[in-house]
Amino acid sequence: MSNKKIGLLSLTALVLSSMIGSGIFSLPQNMAEVAGAEALIIGWIITGIGIIFLGLSFFYISRLKPELDGGIYTYAREGFGDLVGFLSAWGYWLCATIGSVGYLVVAFEGLGLFTDSADHVLFGQGNTLFAFLGASIVVWLVHWLITRGVKEAAFLNLLATFVKAFPLILFILLAAWYFSPQTFNYDIKAVELKNNISDQVKNTMLITLWVFVGVEGAAVLSAHAKKRSDVGLATVLGIVIALILYVAITVLSLGILPRETIANMPNPSMAGLLESMIGSSGKIIITACLIVSVLASYISWTMYSAEVPYRGAKNGAFPKILNKVNQNETPINSLWFTNIVVQFCLILVLMTGKSYNALLLISTSMILVPYLLIGAYLLKLSIQQNSAWHIKLTGLIASIYGLWILYAAGLNYLLLSVLLYVPGIVIYLYSRYQHQGKTLQLKTNEKVLLCIIAVAFIFALYNNINNLT
Repeated sequence: MSNKKIGLLSLTALVLSSMIGSGIFSLPQNMAEVAGAEALIIGWIITGIGIIFLGLSFFYISRLKPELDGGIYTYAREGFGDLVGFLSAWGYWLCATIGSVGYLVVAFEGLGLFTDSADHVLFGQGNTLFAFLGASIVVWLVHWLITRGVKEAAFLNLLATFVKAFPLILFILLAAWYFSPQTFNYDIKAVELKNNISDQVKNTMLITLWVFVGVEGAAVLSAHAKKRSDVGLATVLGIVIALILYVAITVLSLGILPRETIANMPNPSMAGLLESMIGSSGKIIITACLIVSVLASYISWTMYSAEVPYRGAKNGAFPKILNKVNQNETPINSLWFTNIVVQFCLILVLMTGKSYNALLLISTSMILVPYLLIGAYLLKLSIQQNSAWHIKLTGLIASIYGLWILYAAGLNYLLLSVLLYVPGIVIYLYSRYQHQGKTLQLKTNEKVLLCIIAVAFIFALYNNINNLT
């Protein structure tokens, strides 16, 4: 039973479920806070083009190199060497793992709507003791589920994806009905923000990137696919469906209430918007579906998080102990490693009181470089194989988009990612020493890259110390 492979429908649901987690429910407020309708539409056009070409990059790589399993890590390693491959894997693993913690936090924050009052706070912002205990139970229940086999976990995720789609479609239909062109056109340039259109567009980029994180899901689990050709197709289908939902929700929202009203809404802002259309039941519907949505996404992200170190361990990038599967073909030690780190992060959330937004800031910063490397690898591969012009163009546009989001993220995000990459390098060097017969055998370009990272780390550390003081 557990050795069955994942079909196209389940693969597409995994991609869609990974992208549509918690972000979509807060998207109206997040976008209205930084941009008006004009900049929002331009931002979605840029993101739509970029993310479609990123998805097409996975599509073409899966056909040009169908023997490669593991997606993010394997493609970067194949294209740019062991060290760059590891950095991509480490960045992606941290993004997936910290993002998973964020899903747990926001799920129990959502539960607080039904349990908390002004005099009695049970779950708060998902960072109370009761939220910690509940999230910990979810971690180990999902751990048990995935040990039963990836196929079984993917099927449960498929069912949850159908559940989470219902409120989104309901919201879009009602928003289209209540849409007011006069409200939409009011302050279309968001003059009150005192930012020009280009700055507003730039400020939307990390928001739009976050809601598309998960686009690589089918590629990460490609070894479990029934047909390798399904991997690229599931990726493109997931992107198109998600893009339609995101654009419809954010654009229609600006025709329901004024931008500044939405910008000041508490999240999940979709709940407040639906409440304005159909009353208090709207808020309950959205919050309940938010909980189902993020828990489904948590299952997806846990599978991805476990898969990447396992693939890395097979090639010497992670310690050998992570290169083990159980009788159900689940990467068991990598799963243990991931969930122990998740549990540790939950303890940190409890101790520091960090909220969902803080976790997402850290998580998003770690995915910037891995996404850039996907487009760059397709560009390199298509040139090497003298592929058709449209494949080369896809790699080029995906690479340009990757550079654009690095620029749009700003220096602080890049420095934060440098600080988080360095602990991973220690693991990489240990793994190399372990796999290469107690020698590192680093190439000249790897030594140069390590020196550059070391200098960047010192600068990042200095910058963060200055910010604290």
